Amino acid sequence: MTLQLGEKHFTSAQPESAARRIVTFRVGDRTFGIDVGMVREIKGWQATTPLPHAAPHVRGVLNLRGVILAVYDLRTAIGLGVTDATATHVIVVVDVEDKTAGLLVDSVSDIVDVPVSAVRPAPDLERDEHGLIEGLVLLENDIVALLDLAAVIKDGGDVTARQARAN
Repeated sequence: MTLQLGEKHFTSAQPESAARRIVTFRVGDRTFGIDVGMVREIKGWQATTPLPHAAPHVRGVLNLRGVILAVYDLRTAIGLGVTDATATHVIVVVDVEDKTAGLLVDSVSDIVDVPVSAVRPAPDLERDEHGLIEGLVLLENDIVALLDLAAVIKDGGDVTARQARAN
């Protein structure tokens, strides 16, 4: 695909047949996905240390090999209440912009290749005021909501920096 602006021609970086590789995971009966390149690791549930005055979906922080990592409860972020974390829950450690964060989810499902052309825009819903969904993909009989991770962690802000300022 070529985009023409004035006298310059720009070619898209991805051909029409390009695919996105996404990691899918579950929160309740819903399936979400993120680009595999954003995932640093997947680890079992580990208790977090809560921080005062953190956003409601910030579960707390944990020490990941010397790095203080903010953990976000995805169930809370999407409005389904607080996760009652058990040993079966997992934390998906992700790199978002210049931050490393953890997402508390029920389980990780799969890694799938999705044609870029199969990604549909999310409906413009008044309830999705935070813009957490960047697109939707139909996989077999399941609709996968592709998360905008920057929007998920935006409301929590940089909890470690905020904590340092509070002290």
